Amino acid sequence: MGADSSRRRGTEGRISQWLRRRPRPQPEADDAARLELLLAVAEAGMPIAPAAHPSGFRCSCERIGCPTPARHPVSFAWQTQSTTDRAQIERWAADQPLANFITATGLVHDVLDVPLAAGQAALERLTDAGVDVGPVARSGADRMLFFSATRGTPEDEDEWWPCELDCHPETMDEHPGLRWHCRGSYVLLPPARLPGDLDVHWIRGPEHPLPDPLTLLETLTDACAQYADSADEGDLDHGSVAWPLSR
Repeated sequence: MGADSSRRRGTEGRISQWLRRRPRPQPEADDAARLELLLAVAEAGMPIAPAAHPSGFRCSCERIGCPTPARHPVSFAWQTQSTTDRAQIERWAADQPLANFITATGLVHDVLDVPLAAGQAALERLTDAGVDVGPVARSGADRMLFFSATRGTPEDEDEWWPCELDCHPETMDEHPGLRWHCRGSYVLLPPARLPGDLDVHWIRGPEHPLPDPLTLLETLTDACAQYADSADEGDLDHGSVAWPLSR
């Protein structure tokens, strides 16, 4: 009887060890969910391209002192590389399972990028007023992204000029206000991982239609002004890093 009991315990121990060694299904489930979200963005007409990802507390690009770790495209040709082609996105997702993705703005959509506190206040006001807000994402610990239809590219290129709200995506000067990502810019797309166990995730997904940016702008700028006033009074942390309004 004692021998049988010992054999059973030995067998149970080996099974437990085998179960612990078995690959967990979670990464595959995460990969499938990630691909589904990326394809939903593409189906909404927003072009995407691969981006860097966290490597410990550094960036996968291995650039010393990378100013935007895990937030920038892999290729300098990201504007021409960005696509909504399903087959290409599936290949990228399979070949680069750790990669984040950016979406190039100014073609189909723009992004109004605001401090998190201002974005939360504005989102509540807009939804209470019955405004069709469109897709909204939280980026890291301190920013909120409001996706809108693009303000467009005029047929006559000479008539186009950068607005003072335009945002260059890789400039890292502090500013408490709104950044308008339009032509020549991009934002990191959900789902994305950032150093320090931070992420970029949808609050309202890409299935929501893109609104006219002007329906959001007044409420967002008012909320940002209130945020800046609070910052001037010392109620907010000035240590966060942000991009400027002009380039």
